[in-house]
Amino acid sequence: MELARWLVAFVALTTAIGGLLADYFIPGSGAQHIKNPRWPPHAKFHNAQSILMGFVLGVLSLVLLFQRPHLDSNRLMLSALLASIYWLCIFAAPVFPGTAFSDPEFASTNPRAMGMPAQLFIGLVNIAMLLTAVGLAVFKRA
Repeated sequence: MELARWLVAFVALTTAIGGLLADYFIPGSGAQHIKNPRWPPHAKFHNAQSILMGFVLGVLSLVLLFQRPHLDSNRLMLSALLASIYWLCIFAAPVFPGTAFSDPEFASTNPRAMGMPAQLFIGLVNIAMLLTAVGLAVFKRA
């Protein structure tokens, strides 16, 4: 169960601080998000909401993982579910009209991984790690 715990913990930590780093602190991507002067205040509000939602989901996931007395498979599954919500929503967001993984003026300079937007790739990797952790917990091999 330890390997499963640490896989979920990695994703939970990424979920907790990833949005804050990418959308606020990293200068290049922060300029495309909450620090973008072309964004209206309401768009920035929703970006801040997303950052905070990721933080809360990640922290709740970590609390469940490291809460005493011991980690059982049910708590690991709940922790993995909490850590997955943010990333699953990234996959679903493009179904809303007018959404895009990046604003048009940044589309040509944003990094892509394996031909896809970086945040989509990161989400796929994180979900794959969570599925691996759940599989390990279910089969009691970690």
